[in-house]
Amino acid sequence: MAVVREFTLPDLGEGLTEATVVRWLVEVGEVVAVDQPVVEVETAKALVDVPCPYGGVVTARFGDEGSELPVGSPLLTVAVGTGAEAASPAGGGGKDDGEAAEESGNVLVGYGTSAAAARRRRVRPGAGGDVGTAGPGRGKEKPSGKAVREGEQEREREREQEEGRGVWQDGPVPVISPLVRRLAREHGLDLREIRGTGPEGLILRTDVERAVSLRGAAAADEAAGVGGVGGAAGTAGAGAGAITETGTGIGAAMGPRTATGKRTAVGGGSGAYGGLPEEAERIPLRGMRGAAAEKFRRSRQEIPDATCWVDADATELLAARREMNAAGGAKVSLLALLARVCTAALARYPQLNATVDLEANEIVRLPAVHLGFAAQTDRGLVVPVVRDAHRRTAEGLSAEMARLTEAARDGALSLGELTHGTFTLNNYGVFGVDGSTPIINHPEAAMLGVGRITAKPWVHEGELAVRQVVQLSLTFDHRVCDGGTAGGFLRYVADCVERPAVLLRTV
Repeated sequence: MAVVREFTLPDLGEGLTEATVVRWLVEVGEVVAVDQPVVEVETAKALVDVPCPYGGVVTARFGDEGSELPVGSPLLTVAVGTGAEAASPAGGGGKDDGEAAEESGNVLVGYGTSAAAARRRRVRPGAGGDVGTAGPGRGKEKPSGKAVREGEQEREREREQEEGRGVWQDGPVPVISPLVRRLAREHGLDLREIRGTGPEGLILRTDVERAVSLRGAAAADEAAGVGGVGGAAGTAGAGAGAITETGTGIGAAMGPRTATGKRTAVGGGSGAYGGLPEEAERIPLRGMRGAAAEKFRRSRQEIPDATCWVDADATELLAARREMNAAGGAKVSLLALLARVCTAALARYPQLNATVDLEANEIVRLPAVHLGFAAQTDRGLVVPVVRDAHRRTAEGLSAEMARLTEAARDGALSLGELTHGTFTLNNYGVFGVDGSTPIINHPEAAMLGVGRITAKPWVHEGELAVRQVVQLSLTFDHRVCDGGTAGGFLRYVADCVERPAVLLRTV
């Protein structure tokens, strides 16, 4: 007899709590093998192909492409048994039903390889080995075929949903995502009144949002009769307290939030915050973009940063690079030379290769330099990390940075290649700007920013000349060092840029 096993979204490491479904790699009814990738998800760190620890027939999938799932929520169910053992490399050898997971070679957090998971039988009785589709209405067996009465009820429910009327459901509420429950709770919705559009009536996030929108439209119509609707979107005004608004943007107190997440204006008004247009585009802050936003916020909130900057004549550095590459062999990038300058500067000023342990109230100076560098991709800003950068030559740094950049653009960076950096190099000059005050990549202690290199008038050897000038900036955590240390670091970097021979002392 087949056993239906539920595969939940595993902990993918680094404390990640959710992931976004990017692309399903299998269909319902398809036979999968142990450790076969079944779905591609985007975490806050990278794109990950998730392998299934069970071999068998896929009976259900949970989550549409683009939906966000919390760790521990079901991804899919697999029927493991006599009909599916041929597809599983671990299915032979006299194993009991459902024990294919024991042979999984991909150790996911929560899915070890030594102990079988708890078994849940979801086989439709009397089906002669046919596996029933698993869904949120677990424990309830569905008859084969639909009665006419059920079809009429289904059409009535659809009409009620479109009209905004509740569809009361008896028995367990078909919802599995904590995010869906929280969204409904925040908007005062009863999940039993919502008809799910997912597999077996599963209530999805989009179903709750649709119900919120329908109820909000009715509330807006009612409010329009007594005072008009204004206010900012709930996501923008969540922590704003008593927001006021008049025809010039300040004045009338904002009323309570409506079901759509907007606030109603007591006095109306047509100011800049008098209501967001319906055609405004909303971009969810999730995945890598959301992770970057959270890092920016946390950095600004926790780190007392300061910035110093200096202009440097990079003419000699560019000439040195041309000579290196003219000698043959692998090409050395300008970014790699700047990275080599950073590692030499950190060897002189190790105070900046550090982090602050808030729990212990200590500054932790780190022995190795794991150099991060900012890379812009279609999915947003990522910071690949060059491990043990202090042990690499300029040529080695160039090769590794090129490899990581290509992997970043392909979305193929691993978690280990995106985490545990100790210092970051940010070359924002590629955007054609001279200067910036970069945000420190939390929990690091400093970041070096490099602007564009451009021809400018410069006093060189007592005479005015046109030279290739670059602006360098250092943003640092003032808890780990004072301005003298930061200034010394930046001055040494500028000296190496202006006179590359200075680096020969540390080569």
